[in-house]
Amino acid sequence: MATLILLRHGRTSANASGTLAGRTKGVHLDDLGRAQAERAAARLAAVPLADLVSSPLERCRETARPVVAAQTGAVRVHTDKGLTECDYGEWQGRPLKELARLALWRTVQAQPSAVTFPGGESMTQMQARAVDAVRRRDAAVAAEHGDGAVWLAVSHGDVIKSVLADALGMHLDLFQRIQVDPASISVIRYTDARPYVLASNTHEGDLSWLAPHGKKGRRKPAQGAEVGGGAGPASALA
Repeated sequence: MATLILLRHGRTSANASGTLAGRTKGVHLDDLGRAQAERAAARLAAVPLADLVSSPLERCRETARPVVAAQTGAVRVHTDKGLTECDYGEWQGRPLKELARLALWRTVQAQPSAVTFPGGESMTQMQARAVDAVRRRDAAVAAEHGDGAVWLAVSHGDVIKSVLADALGMHLDLFQRIQVDPASISVIRYTDARPYVLASNTHEGDLSWLAPHGKKGRRKPAQGAEVGGGAGPASALA
């Protein structure tokens, strides 16, 4: 049972201007996005990463770079097309305020499982290939590095939301209830019994409690859900 950290890319000029970038090439982090990536890297510095996987798009790889620089151990970025942005087809590159006037927008909000973007992929296809990518990678990381291993995936808002929805056992039609901001960190631990969502859409806070087990004060994760909620990770202040 490895632990997956999901990091959305930092803000881009497309985000700031209200444009749906999709898979458009040449979309980079803006000044705020680079600062957000540095902040996320500082939070992750206390967590030795067994693996780091990114969407192939520039904004995700740019977000991953400071994370690599902040790690004390050797880690390099792998890319996985399974983590790439949704293929929004003809919606790509258009202003969100313009798209919000289309009938399909209402379906995206209320019943995303029924949506196939014109000239693009369906939202169910997006979720299926993203969930398959993270679950396969998680199993491989656990097999190679042990159950205490922690790894990072850098991806996109809707993709991360769909992975979190799967881990929560939510139907895709409910995934718009989940918020995933630029450079936010979410955490999932997969087990044989079920996934556990340990954190969602966090911007601040200590992450050292995610470091692999064996250090003083760290307990082995329970094999099932602890009745009553359990004691949680040992406090860094203890």
